[in-house]
Amino acid sequence: MISAKKENPIGIFDSGIGGLTIANAIKKVLPNENIIYFGDTEHLPYGEKSNEAIKKFSNKIIDFLIAKQCKIIIIACNSAASVTEKELIKYKNIVPIYNVIDPVVQVIIDKYQNSKIGVIGTKATIGTNIYAKKIHELCGNIDVCCLATPLLAPMIEEGFISEDISQTIISNYLSHHKLKKINHLVLACTHYPLIEKEISNYFNKKVNIIDSSKITANYIYHEITAKNLLNKASQKKHHFYVSNYTHSFENSAKFFFEKAIKLEEVKLFNH
Repeated sequence: MISAKKENPIGIFDSGIGGLTIANAIKKVLPNENIIYFGDTEHLPYGEKSNEAIKKFSNKIIDFLIAKQCKIIIIACNSAASVTEKELIKYKNIVPIYNVIDPVVQVIIDKYQNSKIGVIGTKATIGTNIYAKKIHELCGNIDVCCLATPLLAPMIEEGFISEDISQTIISNYLSHHKLKKINHLVLACTHYPLIEKEISNYFNKKVNIIDSSKITANYIYHEITAKNLLNKASQKKHHFYVSNYTHSFENSAKFFFEKAIKLEEVKLFNH
C-alpha cells in the first residue's frame, strides 16, 4: 500500500460528466478534501464499449491517478465498476479502490428487504447483472429487476434533459413491464441523478429513487475516517482532467463546483 498522506487527493474517474455527481457529493460531505477527477470523454459512453475496452481504459486511468499520488480512488462509473472487479485485485497492495455499486447494495440490504427493486443502467452494467448478483448473495428476499437504458447517458452528456425528446425517451424506458410495481429504483449510472426529478415525476413520486452519489459519499467519509486519512486542512485544490476537451464537460464541472475550474486535456491512450 502506498504511504498516503491526509492531504493527498481523492481520485475519481468516469467516462464523462456523470461522475461529477459523485465528486460533488464528496465535496459536500468532505469539504476539505482535494479532488482529482478524470473524465474519459474520448471514449464515452463506456456502456456501449466491450468489456475488454473498458478494462483497458480503466487500468490506464487508475495508473494515472496513482501517479498523481491519490490516497484512494473511486470508480464513479457503474459500467467500469461492473466489469473490472477481478481486474482490480492487482492494485490491492497499492491503493484502496472503491466503486459506486457496493455502497448502494449495502443500503438496499440494510433498508429495503422484502421489496421490489428496479435497476436502470447502461448495457455494460446491466449485462453483468452485478446488482442482482450482489444483492442475492447477501439477501434472497429482494426482487431485483434490471433494465438497460442506453440512450439516457448520451442524452444527458449532450445536454438534452428538459426537452420533449428527453421526456419521451425517459417515459418509454420507465414504462417497461420489468419496472411495474417497483418500490425503489436504483440509478445505476452516475449520469442519471441529473434527471432524477424527471424520473421521480414519471412515477408520480411514489417510487423511492436510490441515488448512488450521496450513498457513496457517506460511505467514503466513513472509510477514510477509519483509515485516518481525513484531511483537516482547509486549503482545497481540485484538478480536472479529460482525455478529450469539450465545452460541455467544462460547463458541467463549473456548474457543480460553482467557480472557475482547472481543466486539462491529457492523452493517456495510444491508438
